[in-house]
Amino acid sequence: MDKDVKRLQLIADRFSKIGSLPEPVPVSLSEVLDHVIDYIDRRTSKTIQIIKVFPDNDIIIRLNASLFEWVIENLCKNAVDAMGGVSGTITLRVETIGERVIVEVSDTGKGIKKKDLRNVFKPGFTTKSRGWGLGLSLAKRIVEEYHNGKIFVKSSELGKGTTFRIELKASK
Repeated sequence: MDKDVKRLQLIADRFSKIGSLPEPVPVSLSEVLDHVIDYIDRRTSKTIQIIKVFPDNDIIIRLNASLFEWVIENLCKNAVDAMGGVSGTITLRVETIGERVIVEVSDTGKGIKKKDLRNVFKPGFTTKSRGWGLGLSLAKRIVEEYHNGKIFVKSSELGKGTTFRIELKASK
């Protein structure tokens, strides 16, 4: 019960920051992602495997950690839903390319129909029977407006899975 209360407080804290301008601070990207992985891993079937592909050296980047965690959490929860919540693989890949830090979340789920690709970030768009279609639109706002980055569907193939890509500026 205590964990649930703390979790609700964290969620309330995250949403209270969406309307304000959160201050990014230097954080360990692997620590931020590990926090999300631990959370998702505890709440999903043991037949859903989470694979981390991180560089050997940790990346320190300027983020609002709680908002960025929410983005990754949302992508992972969508991945679990796309796999029917039963079995499959989620891969979190991190790399640096020049002045950019790349974070990719891939799944082995059902994929996104071509006709839906241009709508996935629109508020209210959903393919789920439950849900309001706000998760990806909020994720886009958090990444683009608060972290000056980009988020997009890198690839999706029906019956094979989807990869979302986040590009952020590397800290100097």
